[in-house]
Amino acid sequence: MLAGKRVVLGVCGSIASYKAADAASKLTQAGALVDVILTASAQRFVSPLAFRALTRRPVYTGMYDPAATTAEEHVELARAADALLIAPASATTIARLAFGLADDMLALTALATTAPLLLAPAMDAQMWEHPATRSNVATLRGRGAIVVGPDEGRLASGRTGAGRLVDTATLLGALRQALGSAGDLAGRRIVVSAGGTQEPLDPVRYIGNRSSGKMGFAIAEAARDRGAAVTLVSGRVALPTPSGVERVDVATTAEMAAAIRAATAACDALIMAAAPADFRPPAAASQKIKRAGEGLTLSLVPTEDIIAGLRGSFVKVGFAAETQDLRENARGKIARKGLDLIVANDVGADGAGFGTETNLVTLIDASGACEELPLQSKYDVGMRVLDRVVALLGVRRA
Repeated sequence: MLAGKRVVLGVCGSIASYKAADAASKLTQAGALVDVILTASAQRFVSPLAFRALTRRPVYTGMYDPAATTAEEHVELARAADALLIAPASATTIARLAFGLADDMLALTALATTAPLLLAPAMDAQMWEHPATRSNVATLRGRGAIVVGPDEGRLASGRTGAGRLVDTATLLGALRQALGSAGDLAGRRIVVSAGGTQEPLDPVRYIGNRSSGKMGFAIAEAARDRGAAVTLVSGRVALPTPSGVERVDVATTAEMAAAIRAATAACDALIMAAAPADFRPPAAASQKIKRAGEGLTLSLVPTEDIIAGLRGSFVKVGFAAETQDLRENARGKIARKGLDLIVANDVGADGAGFGTETNLVTLIDASGACEELPLQSKYDVGMRVLDRVVALLGVRRA
C-alpha cells in the first residue's frame, strides 16, 4: 500500500517531535519515499541528521536553500507528494494553514499541494480546547483535511487531557486509508468478523477456541486500504482497532450473530473470518463450579450457524479452519451455508492457523474451483480474498 508512495512528513515544534522519527522509520520500512520538512521550532527538539539517517533522503529546513536542485523546490515537492502528513501538528502550524499563510517551508508546501493533507495535533489540552484552535481545525476539515487525534492522556505539562500525538500505527493507518480512498472498494461497505467467541460455563470459565483474530483484522485493514467503509465485528481479542474501522465487540456466538445481522442489513459483502464456537452449555451455572474428586461431564448444545442463517444479496465469504480433508470439508460448506467463496486453511500447517502472522490458504468458489495461495502475510491473504470479492461485486453489478 505504501511502497513507492511519496509521503511528505511535516514535523512541528513539540515534545512529541521525537515520535515523528518512528513514523519516518516505519514509512521507509514500508517502502515509502519520505521527504521530511522540519519547522524552525521542530529543530529545537529533533535534528535533521536523524531524519536523514532514517529516510536516506534530504531533509528540508527552510525556503531558501542555495543548494536546492530547482528554483521552486517547494512546488516540486508539493507536486510530487502522494500525501502530506504533519505529525506533530502544532497550534501555530494549524493556524498558518487555516489562514493560508506561506511564511515557512511546511506551510508553503501545504498551500501548493493537491495531495491529501493529514494533521495529527499535539499540544496542551487548554490549547487544543481553545476556540481559536477549534475554529482553525474546523476550517481545515471543511477544506478536506483529515485530522487524526489527538489522544487523551498524560501531557508534557503533567496534566491529563486531550492533546497527545496518536501512536505510529494509527498515523500509518490513517495515511493508508487516505491513499486508498479512491480504491476499487470505494463506496462499498464491507462487514468482517474476527476472533473466537466465548460461551460461559460459569461466572469464571468459558468454552472457546484459539482464534487470535489476526486474520479478520488484517482483512479489515486491507478493505479499508482499498476505500471500503468497514465494520469489524470482533470477539474478545488482544488487538488494537485498525484506524478508520468501525469496531463492534461481542463475547458469545449469539451476540456475534445479532451484531452481524445488524451490520449486514446494508452491506455489499460479508467476510466471516471469525471462529464462533460450535457448541455451548444449555445454561451457564450461576456460581463457580467447584472442583470435586470425580470428573465433570458437560452437556453441550449447538450454537447458531451465523452465516448460514443470513439472507441478502451481498457477497458471502466464509472460512474453513480444518485439520484434515481440507478441500472436501470446505466444499461441503459452500452449498450448505450459501457461500460465494470459502477460504480454507489447514490450521496444523507450519506458519498457518491461529496466532501466526502468516497464513496458507486455498480459495474455493461456488463452482468448486480451487486456487492455492502461497504462504504469505495475513494482510496479503486479505488482499487476495478482496480481489475475489471485487470480481464478484462486478459480476453482480453487471
